[in-house]
Formats: sequence, structure tokens, C-alpha cells
Amino acid sequence: MILIPNSRNIDDLLDATEKYHPTYFPAVPTLFNAINNHPKVQRGGINLSSIKACISGSAPLLRETKEKFESLTGGRICEGYGLSEAPTATHCNPLMGRSKIGSIGLPLPDVDCRIVDVENGKTDVLPGEVGELILKGPQVMKGYHNESAESAQALREGWLFTGDLAQMDADGYFTIVDRKKELIKPDGVQVWPREVEEAIITHPKVLEVAVAGVPDSYHGEAVKAWVVIKPGENLTKEEVREWCQNQLASYKIPSQMEFRTELPRSSMGKVLRRELIKQHLEGVKE
Repeated sequence: MILIPNSRNIDDLLDATEKYHPTYFPAVPTLFNAINNHPKVQRGGINLSSIKACISGSAPLLRETKEKFESLTGGRICEGYGLSEAPTATHCNPLMGRSKIGSIGLPLPDVDCRIVDVENGKTDVLPGEVGELILKGPQVMKGYHNESAESAQALREGWLFTGDLAQMDADGYFTIVDRKKELIKPDGVQVWPREVEEAIITHPKVLEVAVAGVPDSYHGEAVKAWVVIKPGENLTKEEVREWCQNQLASYKIPSQMEFRTELPRSSMGKVLRRELIKQHLEGVKE
């Protein structure tokens, strides 16, 4: 096992990879994306072919990130899913079996799952339909410390209500659509941030992107994208919107956009949409 003191130092990480030739590499999507776009990797100066298997977690793994990293290494990334209330994971794509892009895979042993109606929290939805993912298993928490009301809301009749909207296909593979509370509703229609992010990230000049809903006096809520451009590239808002036109319905295309040098992240590297919304609101007040 090779321990990297600071995995955000991509130069050190790549040097260690060349020196020790690891075969298994668990990481977060941010790290896979950073390696994909590192100058040394872009120039072909780093040999990543020793990497055979990867587990990705903590945040949604975008198709573009997965496919590019796998093409660079020849290895395989299997996306999984877990949450603090049910550590470390509840789902994962099989390493040696069928791995579906965009899916979190199959439930791990001893984990029971249901997808229930968002409104009543009781009725199971049909395969392919979107609802809230709820779980039972040995790793599910007993409750939040000294927070009886929140515990009662999250834990009902032995089931953990994750707050994540998901769907299950005919093969039993689960896909996270988005966070229930992060659903955007411009003019009352539903827009999933991840779907918009998936479209924008495929633009060849885009390094990273985050999408969230912000207040709008006319539409109630607007779709906003925060975009990080790849070093040395130039990009306009109009170009991004034109790129989205062939992939998204018109109401899903961001009406607001902001270019940034970086996105706020948690200690685990997860993009903090709520921080972006907070900064947006502070800017509006000013």
C-alpha cells in the first residue's frame, strides 16, 4: 500500500505511480479528472498502464471522466455509492462483472434497497421510474447524535431515507439521478443538475463544471452553471449554450453562467453546490 500525504499534489501522485506501479487505485472523481488533464499526462510523459482497477466514490462520476481515465490507463473504474449515514458503501459496480456507465451498480451483501414515491415515501415505484432511495443494512446509523427530530425524519420503520433520487433498471442496477433537495424547477419543470453537468463537461475546452438552481424573480428558479475552463483555452457563454442545444431541452440549458478558476470543495474533494449558491446570493445582494 502506497500512502500519498497530499493527493491534491498531482505531480507527487504521478511520480509515485511511476515509481511503485500500483495496480489498484481508489479515488474520487475530482482526482481522476485532475490526472486526465495534467500536462504530463497530456504530453504522454507518464505511464499509467499499471493501474488495473479503481473504485470511485464520494461524488457522481461523469461519463467523460471515466472514459478518458480508462483510455489512458487501460484499467477499469467501478463507481460505487455510500453516505455518512451508511458507511462506507451500500452499492458498487462489479469489478469483474458488468459495469454500467452512470450507474452506482448493485447493492452490496446484506443491503436491502427500495425506491419509493417522493411524495408519500411509502409506495415503491416501478423499474425505470425516479423516486427516493431508501436502505436497510448493518452499516446504517442508529441516528444523529442529540438530534431526535432529524433522526425520526431520516429513519422510518427501520429504513434510512437517503435524500437521493434514484432509479433501478430491469437488471437491478441503481442510478443516482440527483439530490432530492437540489432538484431545479424553472417554471415548475424538473431539471437535474447532473444531467446538465454531463452535457457541459463534454465540451473540449471545459475542465470542470457545477450546476445548481438559483432564485429568479420571473421563473421562480433559474439554472446556473459555474464553469472552469482548461488552461490556455478561451470560451464564451454563448459557445457553452450552443454546445448544450444538441444535448438538452431548451429549459435545461443554463440561463445564467459564471466562469471561475476553481470550484469550492469539501475535504473529500466533492464540489459544494450549496457554497456556490451562497456566493451567488451574496453577489446579488452587493
